[in-house]
Amino acid sequence: MIKNIVILGIQWGDEGKGKIVDLLSKKSNLVVRYQGGNNAGHTLLVDGEKTILHLIPSCVLYKNVIAVLGNNVVVSLKDLLSEIKLLKNKKIFIKNRLILSHSLSLIFDYHISLDKVREGKNIKQSIGTTNKGIGPVYEDKIARRAIRISDLYDISYFKKLLKKNVDYYNFQLFHFGHKEKVSYKKILDKSIFQFNQVKHMIHDVSDLLNYKIQNQEKIIFEGAQGSLLDIDHGTYPYVSSSNSTIGGVFTGTGIGIKKIDYILGVTKVYSTRVGNGPFPTEVYDDIDNYFSTIGKEFGSTTGRKRRTGWLDLVLLKRMININSLSGLCLTKLDVLDNLEEIKICVKYLNKLTQKEFSYYPSSKKDWENVIPVYKIFRGWKDCTQGLKDFKKLPKNAKKYIDFIKKFTNISIDLISTGPERDQIIFINHDLKNFISNKN
Repeated sequence: MIKNIVILGIQWGDEGKGKIVDLLSKKSNLVVRYQGGNNAGHTLLVDGEKTILHLIPSCVLYKNVIAVLGNNVVVSLKDLLSEIKLLKNKKIFIKNRLILSHSLSLIFDYHISLDKVREGKNIKQSIGTTNKGIGPVYEDKIARRAIRISDLYDISYFKKLLKKNVDYYNFQLFHFGHKEKVSYKKILDKSIFQFNQVKHMIHDVSDLLNYKIQNQEKIIFEGAQGSLLDIDHGTYPYVSSSNSTIGGVFTGTGIGIKKIDYILGVTKVYSTRVGNGPFPTEVYDDIDNYFSTIGKEFGSTTGRKRRTGWLDLVLLKRMININSLSGLCLTKLDVLDNLEEIKICVKYLNKLTQKEFSYYPSSKKDWENVIPVYKIFRGWKDCTQGLKDFKKLPKNAKKYIDFIKKFTNISIDLISTGPERDQIIFINHDLKNFISNKN
């Protein structure tokens, strides 16, 4: 019986993880976010009403599920409180339903200011970040100067840490960025005020989760971004600043690897990415317009148009192996409904040597010389939106899905056929049982 599930994206993010977390958390006890910050965005559509969350796990739409932010999540208290207020305005109250790790690192104004300076210096070489201060705060963490939320319990200690960091960043902002310095006093006062509103939420998350697992409670671990944005295993340097692959679950929560029962990888049936970096199967023509329009491919955090392309099975297989996936969830199948033909990248061609290969390019030069080699499928030209039975899918849609399954050598356990919560095909009955009853 499945008790604990990891749900992570295996592309460049925006795979539709929010909907899947929302769906599977119906009968869970806790949903735990283990990395990233408010640079992520989950768009949920329930009964026609859209809710966009950036920090708080999607489970908050269910009244009896507890949301947890682990130690490797980086948090802007201002944005966290804004999100709580947004939910409150929707009559969703999270009192006693949100837990913050005492070890999570905080984002301050100086992180955001430096992020903007760096991205604006050279647009052509920019990473394409969301300017939320995520990179700089993770740098602080590695350099051992990050301010953790528990540091604010001791105001005298916090003042010393903050003053040191403000001086450090103001030097960079003024001399490197030629920007206005941030105010130590304003940040101090604001931070203390915000901390007092959330300090009752702070706990030792590692102890809590291990206790809950020991007591057979149902837990979902929710990843932010996608595996191809992992700082170690993604398309470096065009990546996020944390581990969005499976290892981030354990370092970001303090639970052990043996505590996980099932790992679900989420992927679109085509590809998208936001920001700069390699994208072998990217399209620029009418297909790009089609994906953007029909798939509504605009970032929930930034509103930026996403780059679009065909599904890349070379990259997908790599992420399946790295994450040791138990099964796949395919999303946005219905977006392909009106296409005459559909392509899947099955290998690469080096345009200099004209040699085919199926391995992960390891250098900037290798990425620049990649040409995708496609297998072409006939489209099904029929409506799949809202279907809940695999048998009712068009014949060509089944062929497309079966090919993905055989090529990647992994089971397809869920298929999303639309944006609404209930527009889903369950193939794995253990996952269906997971939401049929609570612990």
